[in-house]
Amino acid sequence: MKTQSVSNPALRDNFRNASLLVIEDNPDHGKLIKDSIAQCLPEVKIALVSSEAEALSFLNQCLTEEWNYPKLILLDLYLPEPQHGWHLLNQIKAMPAAMGKIPVVLLSQSNNQADIAEAYQRGCSSYLVKPRLAADWLRYFQSLRTYWWETVTLPKVEISLF
Repeated sequence: MKTQSVSNPALRDNFRNASLLVIEDNPDHGKLIKDSIAQCLPEVKIALVSSEAEALSFLNQCLTEEWNYPKLILLDLYLPEPQHGWHLLNQIKAMPAAMGKIPVVLLSQSNNQADIAEAYQRGCSSYLVKPRLAADWLRYFQSLRTYWWETVTLPKVEISLF
């Protein structure tokens, strides 16, 4: 998939040292997501973890290595149960400084309006219902690229040396 050059300097910063944390417990979905991101966002480093514990370990490591902060987090709501996704979203949003401000996009097979309302109430930035077909994953991630990486200006991580 061909990507466009971004001419706006503020948006080019979105791609500078860009990484994306994907939290997905389904190995098949994880592969589809990783392959789609590799095609649609080849400039972005992907960290794929499969559990709440792995996600927290990764994020806690980022707290001491600020240059590794992800610019965006994709979180599967059902890890494998929604209470795990809700708990993790709450923990991410409660993290110190810039970490708690990283946009979190919830991915779910649920299109239940109660889940969607609760996701936004708890501070997610977007809620996406997972596509069913492999080709649709590519379209999702091309749209994700267009919006999150080429349209909005993502928060800049302020690195402290002391």
